Amino acid sequence: MDKPLLIAVVDDDESVREALPDLLREFGFAVQAFSSAQAFLASEYLELTRCLILDVAMPGMSGPELQKVLASQRYTIPIIFITALGDAGQRPFLMSQGAVDCLLKPFSEAELLKALSAALPVS
Repeated sequence: MDKPLLIAVVDDDESVREALPDLLREFGFAVQAFSSAQAFLASEYLELTRCLILDVAMPGMSGPELQKVLASQRYTIPIIFITALGDAGQRPFLMSQGAVDCLLKPFSEAELLKALSAALPVS
């Protein structure tokens, strides 16, 4: 049996770090959650991650800042941004920087599955 694809969730909101991994596991993915961009970068899961669900606004390093660090280190992990901030210009900007999608919290299961399908093409 194939190992499930690993999705990393990086969000400073504890409720998101608890609820979202449970939902992703129901979808059949392996999940690791991190409370900060720095914790993700320092983890053993960086090289194993096949998709990153990343909060935009976090203390310390923001989601877009982490995206830049990953790009500078030549990591090509598909990123789905999630945000509670409804800035209309933010989504197009993040997408232009290479994000797969940018979902506004609270998002539906269908929106998440659509973004995951775009991030993780079926092989």
